[in-house]
Amino acid sequence: MKLYIAPLQGYTDAPFRHFQQEIFGGADGAFTPFLRVEKDEPCRRTLRDIESALNENHKPVPQIIFRDADEFAQLAAALKARGFRRIDLNLGCPFPPQVHKGRGAGVLLRPDVLESVADMVRDDSAVEYSVKMRLGVDSPDQWRPLVAALNSMPLVHVAVHPRFARRQYRGDLHYHEFEALAAALRHPILFNGEIGTPDDIAALSARYQWLHGVMVGRGILSRPSLFAEYRSGEELSPDRRLSLHLQLHNALLEHYGAMLCGEHQVFAKIKTFWDYPPDCIDSRILKKLLKSRDIADYKARLQFYVTP
Repeated sequence: MKLYIAPLQGYTDAPFRHFQQEIFGGADGAFTPFLRVEKDEPCRRTLRDIESALNENHKPVPQIIFRDADEFAQLAAALKARGFRRIDLNLGCPFPPQVHKGRGAGVLLRPDVLESVADMVRDDSAVEYSVKMRLGVDSPDQWRPLVAALNSMPLVHVAVHPRFARRQYRGDLHYHEFEALAAALRHPILFNGEIGTPDDIAALSARYQWLHGVMVGRGILSRPSLFAEYRSGEELSPDRRLSLHLQLHNALLEHYGAMLCGEHQVFAKIKTFWDYPPDCIDSRILKKLLKSRDIADYKARLQFYVTP
């Protein structure tokens, strides 16, 4: 089973990926949050993350999101010019601002766009490509017209989140449609979605013995030891997981303090670390922590409330 860190906008950036790998390890690789065209050029902020020196200990694969073949070509060219030889295609972003513009999962409703991109991928021998996708936008069976285009590309793998975009991260996973899609594709398949414990990975491995691997986003944020625990076959105690979780937190806090301008920015950024809290921290303690007045108050409460 290959174990990959999924791209999650605003969360799995270079600092998180770097320190997760340094403290926990266990991942076979990671994918960057998507690069998009912004003001007629590839987003400079995202390019800085993709080119960050913090990527040296895990060598992530950059992901791109596009609405047409022209945007695809522009983004791929920018990455190739920077020496990247592997690119992931985002066909799964569920957020309405992107979907309404035909990007992310929006491409699933535009087979002609994917066919044009597939033509360019087949002609590009300099780069390897992979895909991350949903099952559809409004329905879990909208992937079906895309199979020919997907199969025509020499893809490293296809990662599937078995929901449709309108549901975002809510509701049941459509396992039957996932199985049908996997059977229709000629590529190695990764499963993505609702993976939070080592047992979840083990269950998927047992259920789908043909599965190439898993890709985890929210689960690795709330349990950054997840892959290491699965690899070792031993789950850490709640106290040990909390201790390591705080070690990751403190490394990020120190990094943000050195890189961001002003305590307000540092405080705003570090609070997002708790958007996906571990189950080993008391929710009442976390609520009090997030009510801190400023970064100094936050640090004082952090020591008082959550240090094991």
